[in-house]
Amino acid sequence: MKSEKLTLAIQKSGRLSEGTIELLKLCGIKVSNGGNHLKALAEGFPLEILLLRDDDIPQYVSDGVADIGILGMNEVLEKKKEITVVKNLGFSKCKLSIAIPREIAYTGRNFLEGKRIATSYPVILEDFLKENSINAEIHTISGSVEIAPGIGMADAIFEIVSSGGTLLSNGLKEVEVIMKSEAVLVSNPSLSTEKQKLLNKLLFRIEAVIKAKRNKYILLNAPEEKLDEIMSLIPGMKSPTILPLAQKGWFSLHSVISEDDFWNVIDNLKCAGAEGILVVPIEKMVL
Repeated sequence: MKSEKLTLAIQKSGRLSEGTIELLKLCGIKVSNGGNHLKALAEGFPLEILLLRDDDIPQYVSDGVADIGILGMNEVLEKKKEITVVKNLGFSKCKLSIAIPREIAYTGRNFLEGKRIATSYPVILEDFLKENSINAEIHTISGSVEIAPGIGMADAIFEIVSSGGTLLSNGLKEVEVIMKSEAVLVSNPSLSTEKQKLLNKLLFRIEAVIKAKRNKYILLNAPEEKLDEIMSLIPGMKSPTILPLAQKGWFSLHSVISEDDFWNVIDNLKCAGAEGILVVPIEKMVL
């Protein structure tokens, strides 16, 4: 009997593709294309991979050609297909923003009333305009949206902004962030029981990798009289591991702290008397 596999659709090239391949690698899954521009083989997990344009992925997953996909949340909202967002993945973050020529004063969202707005995301833009009762002309462009104001095609644009360099080089400024996007894992809502089990196993690996990235493992030395104070600063997953040192009256504490709290915690630990603080990245984290 042929063993079940999941078919995963991913972007064939670009920043999102690189982040996806790196995530799979950290999950113990090696991807090799083998010269085939449409499919790739995966080692370490029962996966078949389709290499597609990111804006085609929602359709493939909705139709069941692919069981799951990794793409930007912006494409999920733009295409509005029958797919399920399973997990936010935390990479390929960007914004979808309104931008206008630098020399023009922006007076708020009322500025957009009656204006021409160029975009490659007309569905998201239309939803935003309706929600804010703004009447504006939407000009759908498949590429080079940033040049539209400069050639007189539009008064403003609605487009992805990462670093802002492209806006700057085209004489534009960002004035409204409409939504924030990142890579997400999506699935067909009608997976078989066996494929759902495989997806759960893949999710287990992904979550272990994401948790590891969001946390740091720390080791430090502390005098006995400072233990209680220092322990209150690093509760860890349950409580810190405490080991006696060869030097009497000193202990080694081991714990995990969140990346978001890292610098504040380290500063507080030093003030509380911690010494020899060692910070180690975590490769996987299973709770």
